[in-house]
Amino acid sequence: MERFSDMLNRRNFLKTGIGAAAVTALTSEIAQAAPAKKAITYSGAIPVRKFGKTGYSFPILGHGGSAMMEREYTYYGLNDPPSREDRVKMVRDAYDKGIRYYDTARIYLESETLMGEGLKDIRDKVFIASKVMVDDAAKVRPSVEKSLQELQTDHIDLMQIHGPMIEQHEIPVLMKQYEELVKLRDEGLIHHIGITGHNAFHKMYELIATEGFDSVLIEYGYFRKGYNTRHSEVQVEWRENCVAKAHELEMGIIAMKVLGAWVFNHNAKNVLPDYDAQAVKRLPAAAIRWVLNDPRISVLNIGVSYPSDIDENLKIVTGETALTMADRQLLADFSAKAYQTERVQGLEVV
Repeated sequence: MERFSDMLNRRNFLKTGIGAAAVTALTSEIAQAAPAKKAITYSGAIPVRKFGKTGYSFPILGHGGSAMMEREYTYYGLNDPPSREDRVKMVRDAYDKGIRYYDTARIYLESETLMGEGLKDIRDKVFIASKVMVDDAAKVRPSVEKSLQELQTDHIDLMQIHGPMIEQHEIPVLMKQYEELVKLRDEGLIHHIGITGHNAFHKMYELIATEGFDSVLIEYGYFRKGYNTRHSEVQVEWRENCVAKAHELEMGIIAMKVLGAWVFNHNAKNVLPDYDAQAVKRLPAAAIRWVLNDPRISVLNIGVSYPSDIDENLKIVTGETALTMADRQLLADFSAKAYQTERVQGLEVV
């Protein structure tokens, strides 16, 4: 296979040399080989937005699979985790209530298995996104094949290069993994290719600018932190550059860490135990409306830990979605205090 960088250089030459027709043909060669689109339907109260140029449109609320891992309940100090059977039921109940976009990953332990079990009889009615996290290109195919097995499906709608790989590797290494994903897409095992990330937004921007990816799953919440880092002002600026460039290229843009991971969600009462309890209850709605206020975002990928999470999030996105001054004041006040806590201060600033 011709190296991606060589293809990209050749495409840039064609842009200035032989015209739009050749550019279109080459773009199709490296990044636009689209499979037949499935008919994913929805009619209901959840706002629907386009998912970039993929041809899909989804209800704005997605189902995040990382929060379903048994270890996450312990990590975030949550009590009474649902049984395995109840977590499978949560996956299916989300579909019944209007969810069509499901996010998981190879490294999310039992998450792929839970989703595979919950969605197997409605597989063609949902859009499943997973992630590959390997240290060299030769491991991409085995990882994807394992995801297919766990998800009990013959294809994955969106396979993404997982953010930690972007943090740890340089662009040429990542593009070798991309080339392997292109092969799998051409075979029909995956349908679209994306990237994800909690930080390293400058490298994410480089990948977005190649025009080879269909979507970006990016940390995009009010609270300036990734999974286990805090964002510097420079990092926040690069994050905005990523979203702006992805929007310019008509990519699907999925926001994650909408609730700041453990900051605005179930764990908020532990972040600031003395904060007004009624105000804490309003935090999730304010945080969700802050992201909804940006029309560039295609899907809000919010983790589901308990059966009530979907109902509570649906109530927010189907209610009054305008970001209010009260929302802004609450987010600013709670965040200012949360930034001073020992746990947040202990996070590395990147």
